[in-house]
Parts: sequence; structure tokens; C-alpha cells
Amino acid sequence: MSTRSVAKKCFKAFFLLLALPLYVAFQLLWLITRTDGCFASFSQALSLVPGKAGTYLRAAFYRLTCPGTSDEISVGFLTVLSHRDTTIRKGVYIGPQCNIGMCEIGENTLLGSGVHILSGNKQHDFTDDKKPIQDQGGSFDKVTIGSDCWIGNGAIVMCGISEKTIVAAGSVVTRTADRGAILAGNPARKLSSRYGNNAATKNDNK
Repeated sequence: MSTRSVAKKCFKAFFLLLALPLYVAFQLLWLITRTDGCFASFSQALSLVPGKAGTYLRAAFYRLTCPGTSDEISVGFLTVLSHRDTTIRKGVYIGPQCNIGMCEIGENTLLGSGVHILSGNKQHDFTDDKKPIQDQGGSFDKVTIGSDCWIGNGAIVMCGISEKTIVAAGSVVTRTADRGAILAGNPARKLSSRYGNNAATKNDNK
């Protein structure tokens, strides 16, 4: 094992110890509130810790609190997770100033800065025009982002994304495309494929 690998393991162990008191405090509050607001408050506070220290501390805390989450992740400055039921797999990079809803992010996926992943597209019901939208409720869905994806700066994701997908900066993804698709626009459409232009599917022109 290289010196760098040993040093990294030591850093991770150190920050895991630092995160333990935060985790205990969170668990105590969670037992009382059982709300995602409690989790989001801790996430907001941790998002303010700058530099490598913040990166390691956030990785340790989310490993402890979020099911199936690896500590081999990088979550950027001012990035907030809004739901505890979020899973971030090994090798994921999330840039600064992102807002991450209820989702599972596959291994080695990269998110640029300012990316928003919504908890599905049914968070707000608006079918009753006699009632304010804020009183109509809605539902949260756990969105799945596949492995080895790249989501560009400022993109908004409202549904699942297949593995190896590329989403151009500023795009709004409202429906799932096939594996390896390159998406752009609002709403995002498939421009091409990482496997070549001959990899067309029935979804291409929808």
C-alpha cells in the first residue's frame, strides 16, 4: 500500500471520529422529530465547512447517516442534501452549491456545480384550482442516477438517469433516456450517444 493510500485512510478515520459526536446529536434529534428537516439542518451546517476538512467531514457524516453511502465520495462546499434516504456510491463527485433531493447516485458519477436533483416530478400537486398549491401536498420519489454519468453545471434532474449518461450544462431532464445518451436542452433531448450515432432507440425522437 502506498504512502498516499495510508495517509488517506488515516485522514478518513480521523474525520470519522470527528463526525461521531455530530452523528450522535443527529440521532437524538432524529428520534424526536423523525423529519427530513432535521437532517437538512445538519447538512446545511456541514456544507459551510470549507476545504479538504469539509470534504472529509461531510463524507464521514453521510456515510454514518445515509443508507448505503460510501465514505469514498466528495461533496462540495455549500452543497445540501435534503433527505436522509439518499444513497451516494463510491467514487461520486458532487460539486459546490448543489441541492440533492432523495436519490441514489451510482458509482463514479460526477455532478458539476449548481446541479439540482429533485425528488421526482410530483412534489407539488396543482390539480385543485380552488386550493393554494402549497396546501395541496405532493409526493417524493427516490430518483436513481446511474453509474459513470456526467451531469453538467446548473442542470436540473427530475427523473432517473440511465448509466453512462451525459447531461449538458443547464439542461432540464424530465424523462429517462437510454444508456449512454448525451442529453441537452430544456426539456433535455437526446443529441447523440456515447456509443455512436448508430445506437438509436425508440426514445430518440420522442
